[in-house]
Amino acid sequence: MALLCAPTVGLAQMEPMTGPQIAAALTDRALVYDDGATQDFRASGRTLYNAGRDSWGYWAVRGDQYCSQWPPSDGWFCYDMARQGDGLRFIAEDGSFTDGTYRD
Repeated sequence: MALLCAPTVGLAQMEPMTGPQIAAALTDRALVYDDGATQDFRASGRTLYNAGRDSWGYWAVRGDQYCSQWPPSDGWFCYDMARQGDGLRFIAEDGSFTDGTYRD
């Protein structure tokens, strides 16, 4: 749901992230996406996405991927991640991606 924004940072400059790096980068942090939407990643595994209204979901790190689930769906969707400075990129299986920066 939150991963359909236009790119802003060149992929060649991004460093791929491991599972532990993803967890450290997201736990108890908040991002602002290019479209102005925000997302908080709680240590509890809950996540709050807001693009004009609140949407609660779940997040987890599985292997070296960020994964999320948005009720009422019970399916999980996973993404590779890369980083450059405060910029994080969520990369879908089809190669599309969303960029965000830390809000806090």
